[in-house]
Amino acid sequence: MDGSDDDDVPQLSAHTLAALQEFYAEQEQQESTKSGPDYDHFSVGAVEEDWQLSQFWYDNETALCLAKEALEASGENGRIACVSAPSIYQKLKGLAGDDTSICLLEYDRRFSVYGDDFIFYDYNNPLDLPDRLQPHSCDIVLADPPYLSEECLTKTAETIRYLTKGKILLCTGAVMEDLVTKILGLKVCKFIPRHTRSLANEFRCYSNYETGLDS
Repeated sequence: MDGSDDDDVPQLSAHTLAALQEFYAEQEQQESTKSGPDYDHFSVGAVEEDWQLSQFWYDNETALCLAKEALEASGENGRIACVSAPSIYQKLKGLAGDDTSICLLEYDRRFSVYGDDFIFYDYNNPLDLPDRLQPHSCDIVLADPPYLSEECLTKTAETIRYLTKGKILLCTGAVMEDLVTKILGLKVCKFIPRHTRSLANEFRCYSNYETGLDS
């Protein structure tokens, strides 16, 4: 065969090579972070927000406050369902003891890294749930519907009513207050949830029980 074998090897453009080097640098940085004392295996920070999926992570203070409220409300040997709220799930895993059961219902399959806690969930099919999620099996359901629409809230509400024994904690836009009251009978709490990024829509928490979020 005439010519050098090198002629058949694809050559990367300068732009592609630079992007590849940047990728490897980021991977190396992540690996070094994982080995540090403050690395949290359940950190949502390892998964970037996907705005096309309407993902917006809560800031640390908000996620921690809501997780503590859910734990308090669930009681001893409690069972908690987080519906479309991975940043709160992450905090719950850091706070809860072995006697507390927590599951994450989420559309984004990247969160399957959470193992058996992860349950694929599409609000368009609100009752398409695994058999292990029995009706009224959760002491509290904490939900954050991904879209500020009546359709999304109505369908997510079907899931919430199916799962909860009674207690509901919901986070959504302030513009949804009338619909939240109409569909789920929840009342707005004083606590104002905040996100890591500024959002145009003001958010609120809603519940159907006396919470610690009104002090």
